[in-house]
Amino acid sequence: MRLYSLSVLYKGDPKVHLLKAAYDVSTFNFFQRSSVQEFMTFTSQLIVERSELGSRASVKEQEYLCHVYVRNDGLAGVVIADNEYPQRVCFTLLDKVLDEFSRQVSKIDWPSGSPATIGYAALDGYLSKYQVWPPAP
Repeated sequence: MRLYSLSVLYKGDPKVHLLKAAYDVSTFNFFQRSSVQEFMTFTSQLIVERSELGSRASVKEQEYLCHVYVRNDGLAGVVIADNEYPQRVCFTLLDKVLDEFSRQVSKIDWPSGSPATIGYAALDGYLSKYQVWPPAP
C-alpha cells in the first residue's frame, strides 16, 4: 500500500491551480520520476476541475486511485494512491490537511498562490507518515 502524491489546489474562476504538493516517486525508475510527477500534477488538476464544489470522489486512473475532496470554499485536496490503500484513510487525511491548510494560509492568498509562494510545509510529513497503513506508533 502506497501513497504517491498529496496535493492542495484551489478551484477558482476560471481555472484550477496547484497551491502545494508533495510526491513520493522513489519507487519509479530514476528517468521516469519527473514525467510521473508531471502526470500526477496534471491528473490532480483535471480531477478537481471536473469535480463539483462540496464533493468527494475516488477516480481510477491507470493503476492508481485518485481521491479528491473539493470543499465549498474552493479549496481542494487530492491523494493519489495504489488500489490497495484504504479509501477511508485517504479522505480522513484530506480532511485533516485541508482544515490545517485553511487555518495556516490566508484565504486571500488562495486565488493567486503557487507552490513557490504558499508557506505550508506539512505535506511531506503527512505523505511519509501515512505512507504505510497502519502508521508506525
